[in-house]
Amino acid sequence: MSKLLTVSREEILHQIKLSCQIPSVIEGIATRKILANTAQELGIKVEPEELQIAADNIRLINNLRRTDDTWLWLQKHSLSLDEFEESVYATVVSSKLAQHLFADKVEPFFVEHQLDYAFVVMYEVVLDDQDLAMELFYAIAKGEISFPSVAHQYIQDTELRRTGGYRGTLSRKALKPEISAAVFAATGPQILKPIATSSGVHLIWVEELIQPRLDELIRYKILSDLFSEWLKGQIEQFEIEIELNSNDNGSNPDVQLLVKAGL
Repeated sequence: MSKLLTVSREEILHQIKLSCQIPSVIEGIATRKILANTAQELGIKVEPEELQIAADNIRLINNLRRTDDTWLWLQKHSLSLDEFEESVYATVVSSKLAQHLFADKVEPFFVEHQLDYAFVVMYEVVLDDQDLAMELFYAIAKGEISFPSVAHQYIQDTELRRTGGYRGTLSRKALKPEISAAVFAATGPQILKPIATSSGVHLIWVEELIQPRLDELIRYKILSDLFSEWLKGQIEQFEIEIELNSNDNGSNPDVQLLVKAGL
């Protein structure tokens, strides 16, 4: 038979303090208030249909396919239906605000920063000896040995050796500046002259350069980044006063949402 353990509201708050989560919690509260206030100022409204779609998506993500599953999930997280509705509202209004504020700024931002969205498919072997690296570079360039053979012989890491030194599809920001400059100046496929960094001497095979293209994934990332930066700036404008004894639940009485029996 299980034992009953009672946890008070004060103990929950105390645990949040002990876990050093107060700053993130406060930031979350500030974010919610800023979103709600800005949406009201701009006249952005959330329709019931939009809330329902978002709620259904949340249920799908959490595999809540039955009404009972949803109620158990709410209970687990100590959420009332009204609080769940408030959470869904914040998600929807955040998305609508991002679109309203920055949808027309995505393409100009991409044009200005498109080099940041170029990618390279590359392989790499890091050596300790500059002379050895140059010797292998010339041998590969002349076709006397293949890059996979070099990788198999000189890479210590088992998994990396098995993939022939494959680093994946990388952006400029994922590489050290001195490596990035040489890699993105290549045409591919080609072997690059060894590059010395603090990590060693890098022997790199550039397989392909992927030119930047404003697809939906990149569009979404830019929109999210612009909105996050704006939100960060908004939060920094406020001097936040913490009242730990207050009881402001911030509920939104205009939000009405159904927990449907099926999807």
